[in-house]
Amino acid sequence: MQVVQWYPGHMAKALRLMKEKLDLIEIVFEIVDARIPFSSSNPYVAEIVKNKPKVVLLNKEDKASKEMTKKWIAYFKENGIYAISINSLNGDGIERIVKTAKLVLKEKRLKDNQKGIKEKAIRALIVGIPNVGKSTLINRLSKRKATKVGDRPGITKSEQWVKVGKELELLDTPGVLWNKFEDPKVGYHLALTGAIKDDILPIDDVVIYGINYFLEHKKETLYSRYSLEDVEDPIEILDMIGLKRGAKRGKEIDYNRVYQIFLKDLRQGHLGKVTFDSV
Repeated sequence: MQVVQWYPGHMAKALRLMKEKLDLIEIVFEIVDARIPFSSSNPYVAEIVKNKPKVVLLNKEDKASKEMTKKWIAYFKENGIYAISINSLNGDGIERIVKTAKLVLKEKRLKDNQKGIKEKAIRALIVGIPNVGKSTLINRLSKRKATKVGDRPGITKSEQWVKVGKELELLDTPGVLWNKFEDPKVGYHLALTGAIKDDILPIDDVVIYGINYFLEHKKETLYSRYSLEDVEDPIEILDMIGLKRGAKRGKEIDYNRVYQIFLKDLRQGHLGKVTFDSV
C-alpha cells in the first residue's frame, strides 16, 4: 500500500489553534478508539501537548476486546499515562474522567494552593481524530447538546469552550488526522473503523485486509456471521457473502455491496468485539 496523503485545511488550522491555546489549559484528554488505541492516536497532537499532563480515554469500549483494553490501559500506565475505558454513547465510565483528572493534577493543585492560588474549574483540552466519539462524549458530560454529533468524520469544524458542571471546562477542537499514514496497518485500521472516509483508501484492499485479520484472529466469528465453513481465500469469502446476502448484479457478484455489508457489520459490532491494534 502506498503512503496515503490526507490533510484537510480545517485540520491544519486545528493544530495551530492547539498551540495557541495550550497556555490556557491544565490537562489534555485524548480520546482514542479502544479498537485501535495506537492507530487512532495522532502523533502530531502528542508532539504539541507533550509537556502537559494527559489522560487517554479509550472510547467505544463496548466494541473492543475487554482483554486487550486491559492490556492497553496497563501499557499506558507503564509509560506514566493514566488511561480509562469509556462508552460515550451510554455514559459508561465517564464519571471517572473528572476524578482521574483531579488525581493527575493533585500535586500541581497542592502547589498552587500553597502559593495562595485559588482553585478553579479544571481547564482541559479534548482532542481526538474524526469519528472517535468526541462530540458525543462532550454532549453527555455537559448533559446538553453542546456540539454537533454524527457518524461522519469531520463533524466539528471549529473550537469551542464547553462547561461541565462547576469542576471542568473543556476546549473542544475539530478532529485532527495527520498528513500521511506511513504504516499501511494504521490506514487500514482507521478505514475499517470508519475514522476516515471510505473513499480515502481502496475499499477492496481495506475489506480484504479486514477479512484476513478475522481469518487469523477470529475465524469462528467470521464463519458464524456469514454461515461459512472450510474457506480460507478472501475472494471466495467475498463471493460467498455476496451469494448468501443476495449482493448480485445480474449473475455477477456486486462486490461494492459486499464491501459495504462487511464494513457495516464490523462497525456495528455484528462481528463481535475486536481490537486491531496489539500492545
